[in-house]
Amino acid sequence: MYFFVKGKPQGKARPRFSQKSHTVYTPKNTADYEKRIRNAFRECQGEWQKLPSDCYAFVKIQAQYPIPQSWSKRKKKEAIAGLIMPTTKPDGDNILKVVLDALNGLAYDDDKQVVKMGIIKVYGVNPGLMAQVGEYKVQGGTSWVSTE
Repeated sequence: MYFFVKGKPQGKARPRFSQKSHTVYTPKNTADYEKRIRNAFRECQGEWQKLPSDCYAFVKIQAQYPIPQSWSKRKKKEAIAGLIMPTTKPDGDNILKVVLDALNGLAYDDDKQVVKMGIIKVYGVNPGLMAQVGEYKVQGGTSWVSTE
């Protein structure tokens, strides 16, 4: 299943510690972004049924960053063609983590079921996250074949 989350990609922020109540909490911007991911997933869900806890899963993400307005036309064309890749924050692993956590209990029981994952950062005209989630099947014991 594919789904798209509009807007500049965001990563999972580190948990914060409250001095007042001595508790650990997720920052509001991260919680809001996880909610946007869940809502985008639900909008595209269709016939998708949450994977049972005994299934393996895969997640693939394409993080599309906005092209800086200050760039020349030539540089913008190179970015669209994939000749220039974004090396800006957030880091790919933090983007992956926010998506995996957001889909807990929705696409799968727990993100520990995700055995194959990948992310690529690119420039795009429509900034956001294109994500694919699916079942990853074992075939023949040592050979992995996905249903992607």
